[in-house]
Amino acid sequence: MPDNDQLVFGLDTFGDVPDDPSTDTPVSYAAALQQIIKEAQLADDLGIDVIALGEHHRLEYAISSPDIMLSAIASVTKKIKLSTGVTVLSSDDPVRVYERFATLDNISNGRAQIMLGRGSFTESFPLFGYHLEDYDALFEEKIALFSKLRESGSINWQGHFTQDLKNQEIYPKINGHQLETYVGVGGTPDSIIRAAYYGFPVILAIIGGDPERFKPYVELYQKATVQFKQPQQPLGMHSHGVIAETDEKAHNIAWNYLRRSMDRIGNDRGWAPMNKERFDFEVARGAYYVGTPEHVAHKIAQKMTKVGVKRFDFIYGAGGQYSTLREKTIELYATKVVPRVKELIKTGEYSYE
Repeated sequence: MPDNDQLVFGLDTFGDVPDDPSTDTPVSYAAALQQIIKEAQLADDLGIDVIALGEHHRLEYAISSPDIMLSAIASVTKKIKLSTGVTVLSSDDPVRVYERFATLDNISNGRAQIMLGRGSFTESFPLFGYHLEDYDALFEEKIALFSKLRESGSINWQGHFTQDLKNQEIYPKINGHQLETYVGVGGTPDSIIRAAYYGFPVILAIIGGDPERFKPYVELYQKATVQFKQPQQPLGMHSHGVIAETDEKAHNIAWNYLRRSMDRIGNDRGWAPMNKERFDFEVARGAYYVGTPEHVAHKIAQKMTKVGVKRFDFIYGAGGQYSTLREKTIELYATKVVPRVKELIKTGEYSYE
């Protein structure tokens, strides 16, 4: 059972553009980005541990440069960790990524955090001149280089997809610690083993199905870190949800918006539209955390314990939800759900079925 002192609770947004309640059409990108800064400030005020921003290059998402957004958030917050969820390292330059987050770490007094990933969305590959047939090889090489960059000394590197470096120093330096780095994993053993090899903790991206099926990946990570002589790291998970004053209201919001988001993505990937039976399964036993604070708290406590993770990031605001609905979810998550989850995990008295 996790020690409550080590539990971490974050909020994660993919940068969905909210709808204007007066027209039910998307607000401007300027308004969407300013709203996310406001939400991060609210999360900081309410004591949330981490705010994580996705990187996307699509019509329905406002955030294509999470590091710039996190810098803006750094200027209006005091304690909250500033993370990504995820940074698509495969289609970026590891040196530039490291420099940007080293800069963020320095201006935020050590609050920068990065979550590296291959990217479940692939729009960035042709956008930045990369080929999808190199999907795996790009990430393999770039995470190896990024790992060396975190060591903060002079770099010697010979790359295939990346540049050659000879006795190269990288600036700005981070004093007193390494850049806090996670790897986002969608559920492949190779990804788990790779993260363990470099000693990076993992966030499990669980967006569908019963989260408990990911427990073997946690066990695999723990075994792999021992084999690679890396320190044991607490792992985390993130999933979508909606919190409201009643279960009925939360379910209606999720059906109207979260389902819409999933269907839009599924349309691009050849998935069948979500039906009521599938939606009800995800809410009842799957990866959607939807309902009142008490209901959601019991489910989070159960799934965290059974999967074996110590961090939970709640993905909020999917599918164009009004700003007021997003802010209510943040408020209830911070003030009601998080303290209740800590209590339930401590006592082991969660009762979610």
